Amino acid sequence: MPSTIWSGAISFGLVTIPCKVVGATEDHSIRFHQVHLEDMGRVRTRKVCEIDGEVVPQEDIGKGYELTKDETVPITDAELDQMPLPTAKAIEIVAFVDANTIDPVRIGDSYYLAIDGQVAAKPYTLLRKALERSDKVAIAKFAWHNRERLGLLRVRDNAIVLHAMRWPDEIRDPAELAPKKTELDEDEIEQAVQLADSMTIDDISGFRDAYRDALEELIEAKTEGKEAPQPTEGKAQQPSQVVDLMAALSASVQRAKESRGETDDHATVHEMKPRKKTAAKKTTKKKAPAKKAAAKKTDSKKAAGRKPRTA
Repeated sequence: MPSTIWSGAISFGLVTIPCKVVGATEDHSIRFHQVHLEDMGRVRTRKVCEIDGEVVPQEDIGKGYELTKDETVPITDAELDQMPLPTAKAIEIVAFVDANTIDPVRIGDSYYLAIDGQVAAKPYTLLRKALERSDKVAIAKFAWHNRERLGLLRVRDNAIVLHAMRWPDEIRDPAELAPKKTELDEDEIEQAVQLADSMTIDDISGFRDAYRDALEELIEAKTEGKEAPQPTEGKAQQPSQVVDLMAALSASVQRAKESRGETDDHATVHEMKPRKKTAAKKTTKKKAPAKKAAAKKTDSKKAAGRKPRTA
């Protein structure tokens, strides 16, 4: 069982649910120390005062808010603890919303909420059932580290999950990053959709961190005094300028199918649904040859019906 990060209670109307917060995720990244390459001694970061140049011990380090370059206001932990935070010991549910109304960019770290004592089992299960039956998620306020935060509560495998959320004013507007209006052919869109379909899978649990695996092999080899493993053959795909978008999409569909073990010699879809305008143009063009053919048949019949002239 992971260590408890925070303990308090979920406030659900007049219902109180004693709970503990534990991490829902683990970081398996391989981390390195900074070392002196000459003797492999650790290189550590020292906290030095800018004024006297002395190293400052942790017990002498406090918080300060910079008003100007030359003026800083000190703020003590005791003053922060006295701040009025009604959510300091409670995860207060303030609303319920449909899950699809939450912008994923606002969702941050995830935590599991566990009951704190058997007395919390019944109200915990009650909240879980309410979330499941309503198909909604709960929006809550809570305070950690002297800061009020916004959170989202949902159900995952019979457990209630707390997702930290960003406040609305913390999300940057992406409008300036969007590309300018670009003309796209309907066939190109259909081909891109087909590529997405060919790459669709039902389960992503099989994905692995290939870089971490290779790094573990490198560390193991160097620890045992062996040569570093050679990289696998094949060059990394380099980004290139797309000359023919349809050709690139078609090749991508073919490659996706081959990776899934599907045999299809004709990856390009020939039966595309044409746009209405395009269909109208094609119909107009086809009518003209039909009239000419009909006219030729009429002339032939007239010629056949004429009697040959006698000298």
